[in-house]
Amino acid sequence: MLATERQSLRQEIAELAEKYEHKRDGMMPMLETIQEKYRCVSDFAMQEVARQLGVFPTEVYGVVSFYSFLSTETKGKFVIRLCRTLSCDFSGKREVAQQLENELGIKFGETTKDRLFSLEYCNCLGMCDNGPALLVNNDVYTRVHPELVSDILEKYRRMFGPASQLEEVEVHHG
Repeated sequence: MLATERQSLRQEIAELAEKYEHKRDGMMPMLETIQEKYRCVSDFAMQEVARQLGVFPTEVYGVVSFYSFLSTETKGKFVIRLCRTLSCDFSGKREVAQQLENELGIKFGETTKDRLFSLEYCNCLGMCDNGPALLVNNDVYTRVHPELVSDILEKYRRMFGPASQLEEVEVHHG
């Protein structure tokens, strides 16, 4: 991470800490904001959050590593999370997972080369009676079947046009 990037991130985190009055209970919204903007929470960001909140960096890392919606690795613009519970299994999750992998050309736990999509499994989405269920960022899809996967992916591709038009955010772990 370049010095100017570090300084910019340091300033952003200071402003977030001020917004949450430098209180420990502001940690989660601060981390969510960082994750949303940078698509990950870098080591440097965790150290700065800890410094601003007066907690140990290991505590911040514990939060980042515990919650599946936070990550130390860069994710795609759109993170697709497919429920992996038993009820979604019985509703056809395996077929949906296979279709997602086929259409995106990646496996679960990976990100497309254009950084547009990441695939992840997640625990229960609370849609057990409408499975299989998946999330694309904060958008919930229920009763998903393999034939619907193309339409869902196309919706997000259209939002940002070709990959060459995407805003490239280079995140360096520092």
